[in-house]
Amino acid sequence: MVATFALFTRQPLLIAYIVLGALIGPYGFELVVNVTVLAEISHVGIIFLLFLIGLDMQPSSMLSVAKQASVVAVVSSLIFSATGFSVAYYIGYGWVECLIIGAAMMFSSTIVGIKLLPTTALHHKRSGEFMVGILLLQDLIAIMVLLALMSDPEHLLTSFASTLLIALPAFSLFAYLFVKYVLFYLINRFDRFHEYIFLLALGWCLGMARLSEMIGLSSEIGAFIAGISLATSPISQFIAISLKPLRDFFLILFFFALGARFDLSLLQDILIPACVLAGILLVLKPVVFHFLMLAFKEEDTLSWDVGFRLGQTSEFSLLIAYLAFSSFLISKEASHLIQATTIITFVVSSYIVVFNFPSPIAISDKLRRD
Repeated sequence: MVATFALFTRQPLLIAYIVLGALIGPYGFELVVNVTVLAEISHVGIIFLLFLIGLDMQPSSMLSVAKQASVVAVVSSLIFSATGFSVAYYIGYGWVECLIIGAAMMFSSTIVGIKLLPTTALHHKRSGEFMVGILLLQDLIAIMVLLALMSDPEHLLTSFASTLLIALPAFSLFAYLFVKYVLFYLINRFDRFHEYIFLLALGWCLGMARLSEMIGLSSEIGAFIAGISLATSPISQFIAISLKPLRDFFLILFFFALGARFDLSLLQDILIPACVLAGILLVLKPVVFHFLMLAFKEEDTLSWDVGFRLGQTSEFSLLIAYLAFSSFLISKEASHLIQATTIITFVVSSYIVVFNFPSPIAISDKLRRD
């Protein structure tokens, strides 16, 4: 019912999952009281999400994207992070909380951005090319932020350095060699048996996630590297399509559990700061992307189109809030500020795009593009 209402009002479905969790969770009507099991199961959705992101990152495409969009992605991320930090500092949060809130504001939503982009633009037009480039680079930055959050706070620099210099390269090399000499052989030998390829991909994703966790990295990083290592396979897109239903199912549980943990009693304390922060970002993001793209001689119309499509915060913001709170790095109030800001930008940005730019769910027939 909530999903149906979200579609009628042209909202992304993940908002429906979060709202439903808040409504029937322990802080709402208490129809679901214990969300711990759901939260643990839903973690698999994040593993699949990062695995599929890795699958989409073709090494050759990544080099091309880096040349086109790296400056835009990095400079815009620094500006948005500084904005989030400044607002949080003005409100009165501590330095660590300000840094994490700032980090959560850096990214734009892959789900909202891609879902509202016509398929023709996604695959054949400059706007789609530039958007995907920026989103992929933001995903890489987000992976680094998640890695930092999952390191020991007291030994963050040494842990981060040892991870980047030893564990991560060794793990990546193992993934590359195993895929080259074992998985590719099995895929080429049994590619006619789709069920076997599906099981092989599933085992590779979850197995690498577990191995990564065992050597001191994280399951998310392991899944991401597992995806990248398979990206050059000729059937990588078949694997991606096969795993998407599983990913979507577990992500539903993730966003539901996230909403269920949203303490509605804190809403009165964080609603105004969240609205202020969301309002600033909704205005700032399109402007920043517009001028950065103009600096690269892109057309004015194209620059505004991409800017408004990337004018929200990201599902990675929700994941950062979840992990930071679970690691006791931020308070529940700060976590809720990030979540509320993200949800507000999702809603408002979706309406802006649906009413003003071509999209598959546009209100106007003139703007509706599949």
